[in-house]
Amino acid sequence: MARGKDAYRSIGGKEKAAIFMLSLAREHTAVLFDLMEDEEIKELSSAMAALGTIDAAIVERIFEEFRDQLFQTGSLVGSYDSTERLLLSSLPADKVSAIMEEIRGPAGRTMWDKLGYVNEEVLANYLKNEYPQTAAVVLSKIAPDHASRVLSVLPENFAMEVILRLLRMETVQKDVLAGIEKTLRVEFMSSLVASARQDSHEQMADIFNNLDRSTESRFMEALEERNQESAERIKSLMFTFEDLLRLDPSGIQVLLRQADKDQLATAMKGASEEIKELFFGNMSERAGKMMKEDMESMGPVRLKDVDNAQAQIVSTAKSLSEAGEIVISSGSDEDELVF
Repeated sequence: MARGKDAYRSIGGKEKAAIFMLSLAREHTAVLFDLMEDEEIKELSSAMAALGTIDAAIVERIFEEFRDQLFQTGSLVGSYDSTERLLLSSLPADKVSAIMEEIRGPAGRTMWDKLGYVNEEVLANYLKNEYPQTAAVVLSKIAPDHASRVLSVLPENFAMEVILRLLRMETVQKDVLAGIEKTLRVEFMSSLVASARQDSHEQMADIFNNLDRSTESRFMEALEERNQESAERIKSLMFTFEDLLRLDPSGIQVLLRQADKDQLATAMKGASEEIKELFFGNMSERAGKMMKEDMESMGPVRLKDVDNAQAQIVSTAKSLSEAGEIVISSGSDEDELVF
């Protein structure tokens, strides 16, 4: 449909968008389509197909209008808040909430991409409470190397059930897959994002725990000079090798079974006499004698190696605590044990 300049006012917004899209280079059009919903693409495609012949003057007017509107906005600031406000002006609040929850989550375009950034133990801990068929679908959609790590930390009986279902799995129906994606987004990813909002002092305590001893002391002294309150709070949140004294005998024995013996021998080289007595007191006479011989045969050990070994033992203790296999007392009256 040939149109002159006088017909410009009769062109609606949908037609203007269609003309604009047809005027762009293919690579730019592809990017814009990728940002649209299926219904938007269908609606715009219908308008494009119905345009007919458009006068060059009208195309020019549309680009001039676009330019004028763009320049009237001044500078632009893209942020979560501005995006959310824009979406709320045209979409229902519950849909906007779901979209913002999605883009605020871990990196990745799809739910399956996002799961690739989730620690295998965290994902396994969630999946073990689901049906084996659901877990099988999830593992079939993520990268094989990640799936193998998740499978290796699932309870053995459950993991075998998942393997059997993976072997028998056929094409998953689209509505079933959509349901699993929705459940993952609403129940799993949202709770994961909420739990990830860690206190800044807790984050800094974790960082300090991983510094070598001299660097940690240097930074802590500097922080004490500038912000004594924050320094004290970080100290209270830090967990060091000496804090293993807060473990009860059964906890120490669990740790001894799980810890690498070479690392423990190195870690003990730099430990206080009190903590050495704690460990040796929970070993058999033969095991304690072998450990002492190993420590003596090492000779002098670099402080850095001792720090690294102690950090590894502490990391093992934290993992056992998170799994509920040991209890690390906070030192308060509430944590005292009654026999």
